[in-house]
Amino acid sequence: MANGGRLLLLGNEAIARGLIEAGAGLAATYPGTPSSEIGGILEDIASQAGMYFEYSVNEKVAMEVAGAAAVSGVRSFAFMKHVGLNVASDAFMTLSYTGVRAGMVIMTADDPSCHSSQNEQDNRFYAKLGLFPMVEPSTPAEARDMLVEAFRISEVLGCPVLYRTTTRVNHARGAVELRKAPAPVRKGKFEKDPQRFVTVPAHARLGRIEQLKRMEHALKMSEASPLNYTVGSSRIGVITSGVTYTYAREWLEGVEILKLGFTNPVPEEKVRKFLEGKQKIVVLEELEPFLEDEVRRIAQQCGSTVEIIGKRTGHLPRAFEFSPDTIISLAPLFKVRKGKGPLPPAALKLPSRPPVLCAGCPHRATYYAVKRAVGKDGAIYSSDIGCYTLGVQPPMQCADLVLSMGSSIGAAGGFAEATDQKVVSFIGDSTFFHAGIPGLINAVYNGHKFTLVILDNRTTAMTGHQPNPGIGREYGGVESVGLKLEPLVRACGVEQVRTVDPYDIKATVEAMKEAVSYDGLSVVIAEHPCPLLRRKEGKLAPVRYAIDQSKCVHCYTCVSRFSCPALSKEGGDVRIDMSMCIGCGGCAQVCPKQAIEVIQ
Repeated sequence: MANGGRLLLLGNEAIARGLIEAGAGLAATYPGTPSSEIGGILEDIASQAGMYFEYSVNEKVAMEVAGAAAVSGVRSFAFMKHVGLNVASDAFMTLSYTGVRAGMVIMTADDPSCHSSQNEQDNRFYAKLGLFPMVEPSTPAEARDMLVEAFRISEVLGCPVLYRTTTRVNHARGAVELRKAPAPVRKGKFEKDPQRFVTVPAHARLGRIEQLKRMEHALKMSEASPLNYTVGSSRIGVITSGVTYTYAREWLEGVEILKLGFTNPVPEEKVRKFLEGKQKIVVLEELEPFLEDEVRRIAQQCGSTVEIIGKRTGHLPRAFEFSPDTIISLAPLFKVRKGKGPLPPAALKLPSRPPVLCAGCPHRATYYAVKRAVGKDGAIYSSDIGCYTLGVQPPMQCADLVLSMGSSIGAAGGFAEATDQKVVSFIGDSTFFHAGIPGLINAVYNGHKFTLVILDNRTTAMTGHQPNPGIGREYGGVESVGLKLEPLVRACGVEQVRTVDPYDIKATVEAMKEAVSYDGLSVVIAEHPCPLLRRKEGKLAPVRYAIDQSKCVHCYTCVSRFSCPALSKEGGDVRIDMSMCIGCGGCAQVCPKQAIEVIQ
């Protein structure tokens, strides 16, 4: 591993580097954008760096794996996207009571504007809820530096530290100076202490007192922390954190900025001094008024009458991420830096590129088969989190409710009991392992009647083709055998189970008809590898298709009902884009006139 030099790194690459420079001995995650790249990097380099890394089956397990390492004296890192912390919150909250013996950092990668998520929840409130110290970097360089510092803070306080990023920090690029990486402690020793680590009520009450003492100490550390500092001098003050600090530095002049990196607890005395002599204070932060409310509380307690401007005054939005335009909108309050003004409109308007299932995606064939099987009467389609959520788009329209990982199965049971409509539920293989199994057992236990379709493309595709328990592990010097879905489903008590290859559309339609007509709980496993993986591995069949225009009657079934992006209309005729076609043959199977044929 390099121990010097200067590199241009993605925020997530800088975080991976920070782990190495902090001497972390263990890292665990479940992949989720915007944090996914960290796992891909560690998958390649962790063993070389002397670190154990794993893709856990879900975020709760990742939290527990990392927590056990930290109480055994090994620095650990559990990282996940923001909604993953919901899954991990049970273990997360109790770790605040038990504390740790080696540094433990828990990363939440928040997603303002829902770039790749079902909500934009502000996970800074988890720091308040669980009484965790929290740090927030603004740039890739800070992401590395603050991660190293977070491990130090964790060990001084004896508790995990919440490390909060956002999409624009994770996916920004910046220069990072590499530092020497220490040898990590890979193996520790767990010293038993039931009074601390076995959280029966009597012990938990003791842990609660220790938790409160740690936060008192954390406040003193926040006050003295170099992560909190001021820039400039002015009677107009800006208090900010995270990526919005970079916008303020770039776009505003004639202001004094209090930049907070150690954001829970907020350094009260530092804020109080910053308020002194100011005409007005503007609090710049994305999503909820987390800092603003703290600033207002501190101002009230110290009797300050300074005007505080932010979300509570209606000057700044609570929804979605900020941009330079957000800062420019405050021009009546600030002096915008010379030469800066509203960003010009794009010189070239790009065509719309809505997300669609890729050419040759087996999910498309599965959805087509389900629609054929269900018929005109239709069904309620309970869907889940993954590539297949794109089934909501026309012409498939096979998603009526999506809540969270694994919710498709529980929701299907609710629909089955609350209505007399047919119910078909969709879930991917990785999501099924993550959170679907309890829902399936619940459906068996309570006698719910619906059809579950497990879309098994042999990978965790949407987040970057990470492995999952269905295909086994082949990284970091550890190998394991993949779990077979059909025996697992049967072990949950399901009797009506079929496994099909969705590329065989006729057989898949028949399996779906049998499943939806079954009087009980039925499961169809649609198994075919993601073609993007097959292309990467050079394993695509050398088969290509073309349309015989003499046979084509322009019914457009292939375009309007199957809707593969490799197919398009050109002057009334249908054409196949050979640069996109992967030779799955789905369009040939759905053509009623057999006008799509194999070419050599």
